[in-house]
Amino acid sequence: MTTTSAILAGLLALVFLALGTAKILALAPMRERAAEAGFSTASYRRIGVLEIAGAAGLLTGLIEPLIGGLAGAGLLLMLGGALVVHLRNGDGTRKFTPAVICGVLVAAYLMLLFGATR
Repeated sequence: MTTTSAILAGLLALVFLALGTAKILALAPMRERAAEAGFSTASYRRIGVLEIAGAAGLLTGLIEPLIGGLAGAGLLLMLGGALVVHLRNGDGTRKFTPAVICGVLVAAYLMLLFGATR
């Protein structure tokens, strides 16, 4: 694992830990986003649990890169799902840009991780 991929893993872990925690706690902005997206609060909390699991997987990937790669792949799939939901709802770029940016960062992490294991 390169220093760059380790830094990116740490940054992404912090982002997904914060987002997942906000969803699990059902903070007001998260409840509003869940309602806009057509999710119940309970469903959104489950997404938060998956985000925290992904963050833990990224951090575990610092020791065991395969786990980090699997966590990154799972997060990338979730972000793809988030983008689909935003597009189906007709959301503007302001609402789906964070998912795209996170997706690009996760994809970069995976490329660095798998490039480093060759």
